[in-house]
Amino acid sequence: MGEPAPLVSIPEAPVPDHGQAEWFRGADGATLRAALFSPEGAARGSVVVSPGRSEPIEKYYEVVSDLLARGFVVLVHDWRGQGLSHRMLPDRLKGHAAGFHDFLGDYQALLTAFEARLPKPWIALGHSMGGCLTSLVLAHGETRFSACVLSAPMLGLNPGRTPAFLARGLAWLAARTPLRGDYVLGDVGDPFKHVFPQDALTHDGARYARHQAQIRANPDIALGGITWGWTDFAFSACDWLARAPGIEAIAIPVTIVGAGIDTRVLTSSQKAIAARIRKGRYLEIEDAFHEILIETDDRRARFWTAFDETVDPVAPR
Repeated sequence: MGEPAPLVSIPEAPVPDHGQAEWFRGADGATLRAALFSPEGAARGSVVVSPGRSEPIEKYYEVVSDLLARGFVVLVHDWRGQGLSHRMLPDRLKGHAAGFHDFLGDYQALLTAFEARLPKPWIALGHSMGGCLTSLVLAHGETRFSACVLSAPMLGLNPGRTPAFLARGLAWLAARTPLRGDYVLGDVGDPFKHVFPQDALTHDGARYARHQAQIRANPDIALGGITWGWTDFAFSACDWLARAPGIEAIAIPVTIVGAGIDTRVLTSSQKAIAARIRKGRYLEIEDAFHEILIETDDRRARFWTAFDETVDPVAPR
């Protein structure tokens, strides 16, 4: 498609310079949104940024600026079902999914649409659900990337007080009934009623408030709670990665940065996956909540140190 798409700009979070969003077609023709940003001067490579569940492109403006300052072209995208990309259900606030294969097809369509504008080497950067899907892409044989850094990737779900086998079984069953599009246990997760710090996954109140201001400026980028279909997708994706031989075939350096105070995903699963990757390593920011990339400055700085250590050898400054 290549037609311009909108980006939300507010005083607290203006659109980074030298960037433009556009529409592209996903695996099944779904209309999806991505944004491409270019640094001043010659680029040292490109970073493909894959956000987590519920996160639109706009939430990553600061990350984009961090990467531009490092000399990278930056491509950020909205997964299907969130941001301004195609939503899976008539109720836009329902966080829904139907397996992970459409996501993988969308990712390949993204690379095809922008490949000519992405100077090598390529770096993959994914957070949470985006980290899970990036891992799936690599484990399915994508070889165009030279390095990968994952922030608190969803490689194992934390079911809380519910036994994992029970949560997994309920999701599998409900996703194969008319309940698949219903909120899990009726939890709407209204994004317009979230407050800090109760609903925050960061210690940084200002960064949390900044994103809340973005979704108030354009409610269409907001997303609510998860459905049974999304929950089944998430368990299935994590299960696949736990046993996939493709993990051992990943040949590039992969750094997984875990959050020591993570209530959403399991650091034990992150450590296990990192140990199976030939050039994999696991680092932990022990005092960080799940959303490392919008954490406080000192916690974010530790993430960026890990990023630079991974990326600088393959994309020299």
